Amino acid sequence: MPAQAAVIAVGPGAFGPGATLTTFNGLADGLEVDGLVVNGILFDYSLGAGSVVINGGPGVTNNIAPQNIVSIGANAGVLTLTLPGPVSTFGYGFALLNTIPVPAATTIRLFSGATDVGSLSYAGAPDPVFTGGFAGIQSTLLFNRVELTFNAVAAPAFALDNIRTSTAANVPEPGTMLLLTASLAVLGARVFRRSCS
Repeated sequence: MPAQAAVIAVGPGAFGPGATLTTFNGLADGLEVDGLVVNGILFDYSLGAGSVVINGGPGVTNNIAPQNIVSIGANAGVLTLTLPGPVSTFGYGFALLNTIPVPAATTIRLFSGATDVGSLSYAGAPDPVFTGGFAGIQSTLLFNRVELTFNAVAAPAFALDNIRTSTAANVPEPGTMLLLTASLAVLGARVFRRSCS
């Protein structure tokens, strides 16, 4: 069952000071992505090795620059990112091997452990030539695993880069929530005792 989280689409501006940016600069062309760990993020591709690698991709777009993750084989799989810790906000630049607008070009599905937190799909538009853009999501529940899919019907290949993660100020950390709950319980008990006296 999905957890009761509210998810909204966000742009790159939602990632302020303290956000983490993960790029693939300096990694070798052809490096296998399935099983790769970069900046603490573990990448797994559901179709296995040989389908997704590090490459120069489509070149420079508004949201991608070499090096980046590129599909070179079957592109209808699920790219899973296991994050090094829980976050509330996630995003990335993407491109599809197409030059026209594509609805539902990419989809983000969030998980907290095995619990499905929520998902959103994003349209792609020429960015400036290849179809793409920025896909960003913010959740009211923290998550630590992300599944990405790309529209394999509309394009034979995808690329992604500039992965951003952060914990928004308006999403309390679990320890803060525990402290707040305990404080409210103590306050409630005091009010109850006074009203019974």
